[in-house]
Amino acid sequence: MRYLPLTPDDRSAMLAAVGAASIDDLFVDVPAEARLDGPITGLPNHASELAVERHMAALARQNRAAGDGPFFLGAGAYRHHVPASVDHLIQRGEFLTAYTPYQPEIAQGTLQMLFEFQTQVARLFGTDVANASMYDGSTACWEAIVMARRITKRGKALLSTGLHPHYRSVARTMAKYTGDQLVDGDPTLEAGTDWAVLAAAVDTDTSCVVVQYPDILGRIDDMSALAAACQAAGALLIAVVTEPVALGLIKSPGEMGADIVVGEGQAIGVGLQFGGPYVGLFACKTKYVRQMPGRLCGETVDANGKRGFVLTLSTREQHIRREKATSNICTNAGLCALAFSIHMTLLGEAGLRQLAGINHGRARVAAAELAQVPGVSVVNSGFFNEFTLRLPVDARATVHKLAEKGVLGGVSLGRLYPDNDALANGLVVAVTETATEEDIAAFAAALKEVLA
Repeated sequence: MRYLPLTPDDRSAMLAAVGAASIDDLFVDVPAEARLDGPITGLPNHASELAVERHMAALARQNRAAGDGPFFLGAGAYRHHVPASVDHLIQRGEFLTAYTPYQPEIAQGTLQMLFEFQTQVARLFGTDVANASMYDGSTACWEAIVMARRITKRGKALLSTGLHPHYRSVARTMAKYTGDQLVDGDPTLEAGTDWAVLAAAVDTDTSCVVVQYPDILGRIDDMSALAAACQAAGALLIAVVTEPVALGLIKSPGEMGADIVVGEGQAIGVGLQFGGPYVGLFACKTKYVRQMPGRLCGETVDANGKRGFVLTLSTREQHIRREKATSNICTNAGLCALAFSIHMTLLGEAGLRQLAGINHGRARVAAAELAQVPGVSVVNSGFFNEFTLRLPVDARATVHKLAEKGVLGGVSLGRLYPDNDALANGLVVAVTETATEEDIAAFAAALKEVLA
């Protein structure tokens, strides 16, 4: 937001307009003991613009950018190449806003973009319908759980141990206020998922089963049997996708019977950006659309028979009575959704499949090379572009040693599950199209050296 300085005359005119003699009169309702009687201690005095720029630049130099060397971090946020045209287009004046239009009938361009975005997400997830985006993947996951509660009138959700722990944490925080019972646990360093166990645990009190695909360890499984078990018990199957590029190569959750599919769209069109903002994806079967949170853009014709776009469904509390709302989300990640849609359009179906193939191919090469390091083994029997290594030592210390050698070598499970010693030796490695053969070789050499 632009800073507009005021002159003494400006301040006097504003005070006169509100009937105050001085600025201090504006704070008479604040107790004297709560008011400052001087400058805040510990903060530097004012500085020149040049000095501030130099100071901020010095702070920025302490960061390490993802492109500064071999980079293998993933676990829910992925480094992919984003074409320069994406950033160019989203910064155009007609697009540069994070909000859904409040006067939608006069914002046809934004509505058309959201309509195309919804179409892309629905096709990607293999579902009937998708909304105009959510905040991020973790909040979309919770919204799916509470949506299942509304549909089934039940309050017990079974969470796969392969669900990202941050997503599980968000769900636990929100469930404190809804009374939902969440049944979950930590994963084990094994090749198989817990989906068969979940299928056996579904009962008449279960509102939904939540699985991640691929999961936090990079494992991939067929959810068809689990979907059938949920359907037989009257429960819903929720699939969470944190790496949408994978769906260019593997079967979509909707094709396997998932009722609701949610996820994180950051991997397509949106940079890592130090953790956000990101864009939540949300899709479901048509029969559940009226319980879907957020907004839904639709296509229609105007009075002259010309193609047009409208907000077809808005079930948030700003549009309808609060007690009737399906969500209290007050905006969608519109600019990130636009970036997602532009990147997806540039790729096309063939391009997405090609990109997914490159990711998988490079991940296979990396897994094979890293498995040759003495004491290291690959947990997964199958994976897309992310897999888990079992190290002979604590992975947290190894990650720091690798970083000292200029290699960001993955996310330690000890960081994600600090209270579970059985996972301390696990290292989640993500290999995208941005990882070169030289990067993979440098990673393997550095890992061999730090483990020697």
